[in-house]
Amino acid sequence: MLHMRVISPPSLTEEITGYLSEATGVTNLAVLPGAARRPAGDLLICDVAREAANDVIARLKEFRLDSVGSIAVERVDLSVSEVAEQAREEAPGESDDAVIWEELADRAASESRTTWAFLAFMAIAVQLVAIAVVVDSTVLIVGAMVLGPEFGAVTAICFGLLGRRWGLIGSSLRTLLVGFAFGIAVTFACAFVSRGLGWLDPGMLSEREAVQFIVKPDRWSFIVAVLAGAAGVLSITAGKSSPLVGVFISVTTVPAAGYVALAVALGDWDDVGGSLAQLAMNIAAMAVAGTATLYIQRFLWSRYGRSAPQRLRSTLMTETRPRG
Repeated sequence: MLHMRVISPPSLTEEITGYLSEATGVTNLAVLPGAARRPAGDLLICDVAREAANDVIARLKEFRLDSVGSIAVERVDLSVSEVAEQAREEAPGESDDAVIWEELADRAASESRTTWAFLAFMAIAVQLVAIAVVVDSTVLIVGAMVLGPEFGAVTAICFGLLGRRWGLIGSSLRTLLVGFAFGIAVTFACAFVSRGLGWLDPGMLSEREAVQFIVKPDRWSFIVAVLAGAAGVLSITAGKSSPLVGVFISVTTVPAAGYVALAVALGDWDDVGGSLAQLAMNIAAMAVAGTATLYIQRFLWSRYGRSAPQRLRSTLMTETRPRG
């Protein structure tokens, strides 16, 4: 279930309350006249089944509440209520299959921005990869992959491609470019200093067989990136964070960036091209797979999800019809 908080102008409250009272998947409705102060108005709170959230939000926006009032939605971790369970049963489809498009749009807009936190995480992750290559540690590479923040921007690209939001695509690509460039530059500077101190030498990369997969993109790398892109988008739209960690571990974007920085610092130019190819192929494959996943979700929901209430009503009528 989702908890919805609505601030409504008094002139619209009665009509909105009437809609929420009859809307599929809405329950636990309460109205507090005059409770809101900024913006001023009436406060309406209710619980909404995740599957019905898109229709409810779209209808509330038709009342222009996104401009003359306010709409806020948050997750409910636990709801012990028979009426809430009934609302979930009445709502179309299954909660894991429902994509809350307004939530995804807000997340995409946030992930497309270049922030200092994003750059810091990227720089740390790329440096960890460089250290992992030096000490020949695949475990450390896995840790760096989990730390990398790049999948959020890839998701924003997917959402932008789905809705042809070219501005969002451009800002997300810029965030990825700046992030990887910053991480590579910082890691190159550290590696260059380390080489001057005698901690690194040009022959070290050829001796690290355990991490050579980073500079050798092949058909399997592409397949893994496609599967990771699809799984990552599914985990985000379903609101499940644990599968997303597996996505981070699957793709070699951050490892490729770290290898580029180290190879440039050590003058190993043959591996630079392979690492850059690995990086570009993984991002492109994830973007294509993620966009296709979003398209399929939208298509299946629009075609099959909305028919669930009618099927439920038919079932209930059959079960409650007098016998004999």
